[in-house]
Amino acid sequence: MKLINKTILITGGTSGVGLALLHSLHGRGNRLVVVGRNEKRMAELRDGYPDVVFLMYNLAVPSEVADLIQTIQQRFPDCSVLINNAGVQFNYLLGDDASGQSRVGSEIQVNLTAAIQLCDALIPQLRQQSEAAIVNITSGLGISPKRSAPVYSATKAGLQVFTKALRYQLEGSVVQVVDVVLPLVDTPMTAGRGKGKMSPEQVADELIQGVERGRSVVNVGKVKLFRMIHRLAPGIADRLLKHG
Repeated sequence: MKLINKTILITGGTSGVGLALLHSLHGRGNRLVVVGRNEKRMAELRDGYPDVVFLMYNLAVPSEVADLIQTIQQRFPDCSVLINNAGVQFNYLLGDDASGQSRVGSEIQVNLTAAIQLCDALIPQLRQQSEAAIVNITSGLGISPKRSAPVYSATKAGLQVFTKALRYQLEGSVVQVVDVVLPLVDTPMTAGRGKGKMSPEQVADELIQGVERGRSVVNVGKVKLFRMIHRLAPGIADRLLKHG
């Protein structure tokens, strides 16, 4: 499907990859509904994008996910593309910090549960469009995990498997289901981590091209090579990502 003149919902759309998608998709004439939780940042973006709808919801809070779903169903029945981009990553060793329990719950809720709930709730209206897409943003860490981010890695692996199963369920429908697998990207979440990061703008370009070409899985940037290494020598692939 062409990502032109569509109504598109983007979660986590005020920074990083989400912001790059906002820029690119807005320039293609789409009607955008952008979800974020930074009120100051959203106010700044409204000045530059007065025709974009910005909604402030914290996807770590289940009741706010429910409110967001109701808002989309009632106000945007023509929404034909869902991009589950919102994500959080905390780096810590399990058992070493008393605050770990809350971080575990937050990572799972934002990265996995909220994305699944949005898919489940919006599928009925997506089915009613002439063409539609669900785009779930995952990570190479869902293939081989990072030592310091076990929960994040697990949520991305879970979202990858969920996306594949959802694709099976929606076979033959108008809804295209896409797993976009990211390498290390230069975003606020990865500040101070790693080298050779990909720019959010490059990610947005590859994502859009992949969706428009009808791909089920879009391996972005270095993920293409990593997939090959993982097939041929999984132990080496694991060591490459073990320490991030």
